[in-house]
Amino acid sequence: MTTSDLKKKLREINKKSYSMYKTLAGVYEFGIYQLCIDHVQGDPFASPSRVRLCISEKTHGFSKTYYDKYWKKVALEDYILRQLNRAIKRWEDRAMGSGKSGAITTCRTGQVMLERIAVLLERQCLTVRLEIGFPARGRTILSEELEKILFEILPKIVEQSLLFRSMNKRELERWIQVSENQEYIRKQLEQDHLVAFLANGAILPRESGVSERPMKDAVLLQSPETMKVRMNVPYGEPIEGMGIREGITVIAGGGYHGKSTLLKALEAGVYNHIPGDGREYVLTRASAWKVRAEDGRYIGNCNISPFIQNLPKQQNTDHFTTLNASGSTSQAANVIEGIESGTDVFLIDEDTTATNFMIRDQWMSRLVSDEEETITPFIRKIRSLYEEQKISTVIVVGSSGDYLAAADCVIQMEQYHAYDVTKKAKEIMRDYQAAANLPFPKLKFDQPFSGSIPVDKYHDYKIKTNGTDTLTLNYESIDLRYLEQLVDPGQVIALGAILRYALKNSIDGTKTKQQIVGEIAEKIKKEGLISIIPKGYSSGHPVLPRVQEIYGCFNRWRRE
Repeated sequence: MTTSDLKKKLREINKKSYSMYKTLAGVYEFGIYQLCIDHVQGDPFASPSRVRLCISEKTHGFSKTYYDKYWKKVALEDYILRQLNRAIKRWEDRAMGSGKSGAITTCRTGQVMLERIAVLLERQCLTVRLEIGFPARGRTILSEELEKILFEILPKIVEQSLLFRSMNKRELERWIQVSENQEYIRKQLEQDHLVAFLANGAILPRESGVSERPMKDAVLLQSPETMKVRMNVPYGEPIEGMGIREGITVIAGGGYHGKSTLLKALEAGVYNHIPGDGREYVLTRASAWKVRAEDGRYIGNCNISPFIQNLPKQQNTDHFTTLNASGSTSQAANVIEGIESGTDVFLIDEDTTATNFMIRDQWMSRLVSDEEETITPFIRKIRSLYEEQKISTVIVVGSSGDYLAAADCVIQMEQYHAYDVTKKAKEIMRDYQAAANLPFPKLKFDQPFSGSIPVDKYHDYKIKTNGTDTLTLNYESIDLRYLEQLVDPGQVIALGAILRYALKNSIDGTKTKQQIVGEIAEKIKKEGLISIIPKGYSSGHPVLPRVQEIYGCFNRWRRE
């Protein structure tokens, strides 16, 4: 349909009941772009109407060299989305009406570059998803206001933010080049047997507990000479910084000196950060998994026997299930589930662990023998996890000195400066009898995964989320608060769509969790996140989570 058809419809429904807005659904040609009105809100106070803008490759003008590789494509889409948000902000509050009338919104962005469906370069077309509050006074249509949005404001937003000719070319190229450098360094991590790289001059502290922006006047990271590595990159001079090697790394130091800040940077380093974040060259192995205690979490059919055995009443820990896990059993499950997800690095902060899972000193061992104790502490397995399972550990320690004896490297943080004190730590522990290293069994993850969520034949699964804390599918809630590497609420929306897809297409009682997650991950890799998002999704902006968080979501789904 043409713009004339749309104007005619708008004028016909002016001052009529709000429900008449639904007659606008369809596709309209606006010259340089198509306007697709996909969903019209039920009233002015409901979630805004969803629209798409589709711009051909010839019109948008972005060269394929900007998005011929996955990471470059994500960076370009991220950059366009940020320009779109800026353009929308310039035109906000230009329309009038009740409720959400006149509001134009799209997916918000943070400090990381992630695959989102809000901006997609696909099939020789740039597709952009927006929400627009169709204006009304009460429940009476104000179509003159919507006409102003669609015919005056929206074309200017497109011109200012979605066409190559309107972009800051230098800034755009920096976005792409940084993504290329990041990917290049990530490939070098494994080749050089590193689990992480932190560039000299990186800003690790954040603005506040609720802001991920870099702290002003923060101490800049400088690598100790003994840990310094040099990364050659495609763009710019080689980058020097601190390399954390495979094996066991302990981060020590006094309170408030930067131990947890360093670990938080490593947790976030699984994602590519935007230029100017301060952590754009803080890069961790992409599968790194934060392990913590999680009192009260659900555990379903998990083999925690490498750490927990001989429970009272002969409870089976090879297939352990509980609706209300203790700190130690939850942390044991988190370790096992990390192995199941394919991680090669555990990240642990002593402050968020169960003490009895982490360590048992020699005096307590004399009082309660190993035969009487049900928990084999993590320190007894940390070395075999690396040597037998090829899983490194980076652990923040404030009081558990036994870990110094197990460490390959010890970093001391002092007033946010990093020092290599490995030699000093080895000297201190020279006469200490280290905890016995116990073998780690080869685990099998071959149990069929099953479960269902009630849904009637007339309705699909309804996805609701609460930030990065909770996912609700129909009436089933999944507690995700302690999946600390979720960085965007849209990742939880995507997890809901992934679980919905699995319920409809993959979970049949015969496939293992690894098979189910593997199939979904492969589909997303080939066809993009959009391929598993339902066409009629209700609200929010899905953002791609890692495979580790997909496992984390499945493992916290109470299937009983």
